[in-house]
Amino acid sequence: MQDNRNRTGRTLIIKDETALAAFAARIAPLLKTGDVVALRGDLGAGKSAFARALIHTLSPDAGEVPSPTFTLVQVYDLPQISIWHFDLYRLEEKEMDILELGWDEARRSGVSLVEWPDRLGGLLPKDLLEINIDFIKDSENSRLVTMIPYGAWRERV
Repeated sequence: MQDNRNRTGRTLIIKDETALAAFAARIAPLLKTGDVVALRGDLGAGKSAFARALIHTLSPDAGEVPSPTFTLVQVYDLPQISIWHFDLYRLEEKEMDILELGWDEARRSGVSLVEWPDRLGGLLPKDLLEINIDFIKDSENSRLVTMIPYGAWRERV
């Protein structure tokens, strides 16, 4: 991983999925109940791969960690903490829909990993860790990952 600083956060060049997993492993021990990690990026950029690696870091025996594209949310009750993995791509941009998926419970009882966080509207909290995963032109496997902490996260990363 190559580390570059920018004004809004820390930017890393991630060479492949193994490096993305190593990055997720660095974030995993920072997580606390009530945290929200907003995962941004185009389709296929690596948001679900990041979530999968983070979950396997916290519990190597977690088993299969599928993308919740069709179920919209998948909950992992891990030994240390519960992880709620939301994929809101198919959500109709209605805050009520996310509440029906257990958003309030997720915020109270675990960590929320949220793909397509813009669909949360006014429910997106001010304290969050945003991770942007972008394709690098002319590279099949490399990604540009920018980590932007907001609120209480500024002190933690």
